[in-house]
Amino acid sequence: VAANKLLNERFSRLELVEFAMDGEKVASGDRHADNVAPCIFGGFTLVRSLNPLDVVTLDFPPLFVTIIHPQIEIKTSEARKMLPAQVSLKDAIRQWSNVGALVSGLQKGDYELISRALEDFIVEPVRKILIPKFDEIKNESLKGGALGGGISGSGPSIFILSETLETAQKIEKVMREIYERTTIDFNIYVSEINSEGVKFVN
Repeated sequence: VAANKLLNERFSRLELVEFAMDGEKVASGDRHADNVAPCIFGGFTLVRSLNPLDVVTLDFPPLFVTIIHPQIEIKTSEARKMLPAQVSLKDAIRQWSNVGALVSGLQKGDYELISRALEDFIVEPVRKILIPKFDEIKNESLKGGALGGGISGSGPSIFILSETLETAQKIEKVMREIYERTTIDFNIYVSEINSEGVKFVN
């Protein structure tokens, strides 16, 4: 992005995603846009196709995210190897139903639907064992009024979405209390979902 600025922004955001995907291949062994597309475009994105690259941006209501990052290492390449090569038809149907419901909830600003759709039947059950206190954080966050959440990328970060800043800050306290009972260092971040994407700050 900085290089593009020096080049008088010669490249589009979609082209920048293409370049960043090469970095993902070095980091994870797979040329994907799961992380770089939302970073560059902002907000919620769907990567409909990689070849040709097609990134769809979604409308969404005001949302706040609380993220805890435990100071442990999870290699993306190793985390990807944990994923099943095949999934059952039952799990596939439930997963894609939730994807559709989540998109609809975001587009309509339906917080209850967003909450119901934030359930992962494929990746989360496999990878959560790598993240200490994952289930406790998710369960206590839901009790505290959060909409839901899951694993950020391949982990170890956990994200929790909330409708209001007040709830997001409440979830921060929940996370802190849980992890202070461990010996693991951690960082916690609270932010409104950024709809602008990457930008220059003067």
